[in-house]
Amino acid sequence: MRKPRMIFICAGLLALIVLGGCSNRGQLTQEESSSSVRQESNMAVQEREEDAGESSPAEVENTDSISLEEPGPATLLYQGQASIRIVTDEGKVIYIDPYAGDSYELPADLILVTHSHFDHSQIDKVEKRNKDCQIITYREAVQDGEHRIFDLGYVRVEAVEAGYNALHDVSDCVGYVLTFSNGRSVYVTGDTSKTEQMALMSEMEIDYAFFCCDGVYNMGLEEAAECADLVGAKHNIPYHMTTTTTGRQFDRELAEQFDVENLLIVEDGEEILVE
Repeated sequence: MRKPRMIFICAGLLALIVLGGCSNRGQLTQEESSSSVRQESNMAVQEREEDAGESSPAEVENTDSISLEEPGPATLLYQGQASIRIVTDEGKVIYIDPYAGDSYELPADLILVTHSHFDHSQIDKVEKRNKDCQIITYREAVQDGEHRIFDLGYVRVEAVEAGYNALHDVSDCVGYVLTFSNGRSVYVTGDTSKTEQMALMSEMEIDYAFFCCDGVYNMGLEEAAECADLVGAKHNIPYHMTTTTTGRQFDRELAEQFDVENLLIVEDGEEILVE
């Protein structure tokens, strides 16, 4: 009886040992599984970070490739005598000394008048005007003897001296230098003879300059050429060449006699780009 009991006890101990070993192996397997899951999760996170890192340069590159467009040129229409219409790159419409021509159909944003003589101040020809249309005449342009500057966003208008002859007093006349968003500029003398300020205007680096040269009420071709040399514009344009109040307000023959460097003849009804 003792021998079978011993056998039974030994068998029980052996079973406990086997079961304990299986339990440990199960625990180890579970820990190994958890460790494997954590490793896989870490690897997935790392891969996502690497993917994000790889896509960033592309995004930066796309941002860098975006460039702002440079402002375009204004379009200038010469209508004869001293009358000019300008449409800026922003679509703003400017009339200068309205009188000659018939192209006044575009609603005005700005009207500039150099002086009161009838062939420079027919603002009623500009019937269509936008709500915020501004009118700047010699009265607004000269205050307490000082020539003013008007920065309107789409154009910068600087009043300059004009007059200096028997029919045009310097206190009642102005010229204008208009600078557009593309940096190009246009100078209109209005009615004038040579002014004291012209000797300083080369510093403005003007692109297009219109010089009156009728030789009756204002300076003639020779004095106008002298003024053009002082101002030093890149393009010198003769205008206000006639003294008649009827017929065509342009004289091609006289324009061709304007003896200056960088001569540019713009006929009435012709458009140029201010570029």
